[in-house]
Amino acid sequence: MPKQSLHSIHVYPLKAAAGYAPGEAVVEPWGLAGDRRWVLIDGTDKAVTQRPQPRMALAAAEPLPGGGLLLSAPGREPLTVPVPAPTATTTVEIWNDKVEAVPADPAAHTWFSDYLNVGVRLVHLADPAGQRPVDPAFARPGETVSFADGYPLLITTLASLDALNDLIADGDRPDEGPLPMNRFRPNVVVDGGTAWAEDDWSRIAVGDVTFRVAKMCGRCVVTTTDQRTAERGREPLRTLARHRRFGDKLIFGQNLVPESGGTIRVGDPVTVLEQVRAR
Repeated sequence: MPKQSLHSIHVYPLKAAAGYAPGEAVVEPWGLAGDRRWVLIDGTDKAVTQRPQPRMALAAAEPLPGGGLLLSAPGREPLTVPVPAPTATTTVEIWNDKVEAVPADPAAHTWFSDYLNVGVRLVHLADPAGQRPVDPAFARPGETVSFADGYPLLITTLASLDALNDLIADGDRPDEGPLPMNRFRPNVVVDGGTAWAEDDWSRIAVGDVTFRVAKMCGRCVVTTTDQRTAERGREPLRTLARHRRFGDKLIFGQNLVPESGGTIRVGDPVTVLEQVRAR
């Protein structure tokens, strides 16, 4: 099996906003430290994502010591948002789950509402432990997740991105490629190996930290959003529908659940410990 290593790490402090790429990250039971601990909610307390608000891609939330954020976005003055004091919580609806989160300072609500031209509030998840379970169809008892879509981490590979871009180049919309990895908003990206090998992974290790591969990641319209411009096209969903359809899902990447804690670092070896089937 070709050698593989950790190419990059990506953390998204605010769900749906731009992330950053540290050289290392601590792995907690619910994901990378600081990942998706903040979310915007609309007037019905539902989580706001890039699906209805593609301009979220242009907003950045830089992490500050202690867990606060430095917000920036086109046309807006930067705003520092501290972690809110533990006061009355708001019940956030994210997919089919209910999560208790603490509202940020009202200035943050105004800042984002003015940017998106719609009323939203910014809230913080103080403690993910025990709040939001991973999908029980693919989880073990006690496994939880923060404000990520459904699983603690998402892993992708450069080999599969190259293969996908080759398919796009051979399709009827080659002008939309090649696509960068940020379309898929992964947490960890692997270099080396062969295209689509991750389909067969069951358990892996990144350095000394082990993960269970819970399920394939079904992709949505967010992948068609240029993360630099917020403009939308038709790729990669058009090509995934032709070549990577599994049941009713269009697949790119795999969802991970940590089995152990620790720190992962760019350059760490990525080792396949168990496979679903031999390739």
